[in-house]
Parts: sequence; C-alpha cells; structure tokens
Amino acid sequence: MLGNQHVVIFGGSSGIGLAAAGQARSLGARLTLVGRSREKLNRAAESLGGARVVVADITDRAAVEAVFAGMERVDHLVVTAGTFNAGRVADTDPDTLLRALDERIAGPLYAIKAALPLFAERASITLMGGQLSDRPTGNGVAVISAAVRGVEALAGALAQELKPIRVNVVAPGFTDTPLFDVLGESSKVFLQQVAESLPVGRVGRAEEIGSAILFMMTNAYVNGEVLHIDGGGRLV
Repeated sequence: MLGNQHVVIFGGSSGIGLAAAGQARSLGARLTLVGRSREKLNRAAESLGGARVVVADITDRAAVEAVFAGMERVDHLVVTAGTFNAGRVADTDPDTLLRALDERIAGPLYAIKAALPLFAERASITLMGGQLSDRPTGNGVAVISAAVRGVEALAGALAQELKPIRVNVVAPGFTDTPLFDVLGESSKVFLQQVAESLPVGRVGRAEEIGSAILFMMTNAYVNGEVLHIDGGGRLV
C-alpha cells in the first residue's frame, strides 16, 4: 500500500512517531526519521531494519530546511515532535511556555514550506493535535492547549490552500510514551490516575496512535479531518 513511497517523520525516534514508522515500513515505505538525538535515531533505524536519519530540532528553521536537502520526493510528511512543556502562567517564564507554539505551529510550518517543492501530487501531511484542544483541564496547560487547538485550525485551512495535498490531524489522548518522562518518577502515578478516569480504563499505546496516522496516510479521501484517539477522554 505504501510500496516505495517516501515517508518523512519528525519525532520518529521514539513513541508515537516510531510506532507510525514501523507500521509504514511494514507496508513498504521508505523512511526518513528526524529527531534531536542522534543516538535515539540510530537505535530507531536499527529497530526498523534501516532508515535515513537526520538530526534536527523542529523549532530550528534552518535545521528543518536542511532535512529536505537532496531529497527527490516526499509522499507523506508526519510531524509528531513536541514536548509536554506545561506550566502555570503565573509561575512559568513565557518563553518556556511559548515553546509549545514553536513546536506545534511554527515547526510544522517550517517543514511543510520546505517540503512543498518535493511533495508528490497526492501527498499527505499529518499533524499532531491532542485531547487538550477540547478538554483543557488542569493547571498549567493553557498554552499547550492553545497550541493543539491551533494545529487543528491550521490543518483545516491548509487542506484548502494546498489542495490536492491532504492535511489531517491525529488528536491523541493521554498515551504511555516517553513524552511524560519529564514528570520523572511521578509519571506512572499520573498515567494511572488518568487511566482510572477514562471510560476504557487505561491510557493509550503508541501503536494505537500510530495506526491512526497510518490511516491518514493511506485513505486518500480523508482530508481536513481531526481524528480523536483518546479512549473517551473528551467525555469525562
């Protein structure tokens, strides 16, 4: 289904991005994985049986543009890169909070702009939203909630502006990935508390979100869509 198609994944060294990469590879895709850690990228590529890897921070425009240097074609662009940089507005430096916008709005724009001359005619772009767009509950998530809501608006507008390139969003709920390593030892306790609040009784797995990304890539009639994979998190 993806035989010899080129899939570029920002955030492909771990978590959801790596899960999506593995599923794309199983369908015959050629992969370029982009991330901030050369060590993690190399491990990811090895686990997949080989992939091109490029070190770049999604918020660094020059580095993002360099990712596409020498490429001949991009069939699918996926951006899962982003950190969980939450913090209360009263207690946190604004520059720290605004990184959420750099990672989820500016960074994807850098990648899309750089890839435009390379996109296949029926290419797809899949961006990453999140449950916080609809349920900005709790302290310290104001800016990251705004960022993921902005991703949804961006995708809808770009689906029209860039046609026939398709632009979609996958919006996961809380998922057990290295994203929450920032919480340290309390991450497991936090995710368990979340799991107990969800109708499905657990948090998501990376491969479940990865399969949603794969659906966005392979279903050529899905466009301008926001696909929620949150275990019913928007309902509670």
